[in-house]
Amino acid sequence: MLLHVDPSDARPLHEQLAAELRRAIRTRDLAAGDRLPTAKELGDALGLNANTVLRALRALRDEGLLEFRRGRGVRVSALSPGDAEVAELVRRLVEVGERNGYRREELAHMIEEFG
Repeated sequence: MLLHVDPSDARPLHEQLAAELRRAIRTRDLAAGDRLPTAKELGDALGLNANTVLRALRALRDEGLLEFRRGRGVRVSALSPGDAEVAELVRRLVEVGERNGYRREELAHMIEEFG
């Protein structure tokens, strides 16, 4: 698995790392059940603080792409690539919605109206 973050990129490092991990899951470089290195190991490999790595991992956990298991580490969840794509679109919808003043409840209501 080849991950890259660019300190000169305008995006925060945790967002860059999360995007790289999403790509790896979408392209199946990381498959369901694969265990990720520890936050310290990832941080050391990428030149990042472990807290920055944890922030990226938590975001992906919240999206359903990763599972945290005490004593077993962080693993890729069993989402299909299609599920991962939808999860990414939802993440982006929430991000854009919040930036434009929408609450999550309002976004959910808008989605329900499309159904």
